[in-house]
Amino acid sequence: MEKQQPLPKTIWALGFVSLFMDVSSEIIHSLLPLFMVSVLGASLTMIGLIEGLGEGLALVVRVLSGSLSDKLGRRKLLIVAGYLMGTLSKPLFALAQGAGLVAAARSLDRIGKGLRGAPRDALVADVTPEAQRGAAYGLRQSLDSVGAFVGPILAIVLMSLLANDFRLVFWVAVIPGAIALIVLIGFVKEPATPATRSDTGHLIASDIPALGSAYWILVSIGIVFTLARFSEAFILIRAQETGLAAHWVPGMLAILSLFYALGAYPAGRFSDRIGRTSLLNAGLLFLLLAHLTLALATHFIHVAMGAALWGLHMAFTQGIFAALIADVSAQRRRGTAFGLFGLASGIAVLLASVIAGLLWDNFGPAVTFYAGALFTLLTFIGFAIMRLRNIFFENRRNE
Repeated sequence: MEKQQPLPKTIWALGFVSLFMDVSSEIIHSLLPLFMVSVLGASLTMIGLIEGLGEGLALVVRVLSGSLSDKLGRRKLLIVAGYLMGTLSKPLFALAQGAGLVAAARSLDRIGKGLRGAPRDALVADVTPEAQRGAAYGLRQSLDSVGAFVGPILAIVLMSLLANDFRLVFWVAVIPGAIALIVLIGFVKEPATPATRSDTGHLIASDIPALGSAYWILVSIGIVFTLARFSEAFILIRAQETGLAAHWVPGMLAILSLFYALGAYPAGRFSDRIGRTSLLNAGLLFLLLAHLTLALATHFIHVAMGAALWGLHMAFTQGIFAALIADVSAQRRRGTAFGLFGLASGIAVLLASVIAGLLWDNFGPAVTFYAGALFTLLTFIGFAIMRLRNIFFENRRNE
């Protein structure tokens, strides 16, 4: 049996950058919905709007940064700028006296995420052999999820030690963000030979026609799939409504991230061997079960089970979707491909989170999660139709 080559050091460095930044972000993110409801008096609709707007902005910016990284043939400068914006946003949460500054801070943080996301994902493919792409994306996602697990745990500990002082905890979150920047600047290396520059011309527009039908089919599936998801903030509120004390609520994100971290790397490696589609279907099944569990929850233990299933669905889908984008994209247009996929997903995320907030405020949590289950079923149906269509045309070609 051929020995598996170790993954490039840059992949490990990017993974640890993601880990530390996620510790920083999730300390805040795991407490933010409770902070907005209990301290700022925000509604669930407002939370859904802020979450959806922030994520939507992040993914819209991805398309510009991805295309720009293709034009430059370099990725690291944009990645550093994105992580710097994320770090600088953290103090604004501690200073917020109303929903407006929270929205501004969340938007700055997510714009930074958007700026770094597509160039970072393209850099992973640039430095990794094709046969190891699933493992590379899985490893980065896994280390990212370790940070997302540690962040909420630290939030629980800090809230206990600091007498539930949300603002002081938010200040502490600045530290791991600064560490992420140090690791990024010191240890992430681009290839000695720059990525091949894409054709000169306007950002994005000159590359769209060359991306190909396989890419756009994948984007269409991704849009429907993203509509089946919304912000994890709703899982946190669900946990509180089923009786979990406020200072334990971040534990739901810790559970979600733990299962995400444990599953992402094995799923990515497995996808390199057996293909991506079957694992994506398993991820959809986990998401369907998560929605149904959260809709029927009457105790926070049920919410914990739903969070675990949600984490498994992310482990079986997020890194694999990234690997698929790399698989169907030429190197010189890889940043643009990730960026456009992010734009489409961003619009879907915005719609999903706002719809979830409106449904919750007007009809209650069960209807919100049943709607998520419905979109998941629609994604299943879309996959089935595509498979039948492919089989039909394959048979016609063989006649």
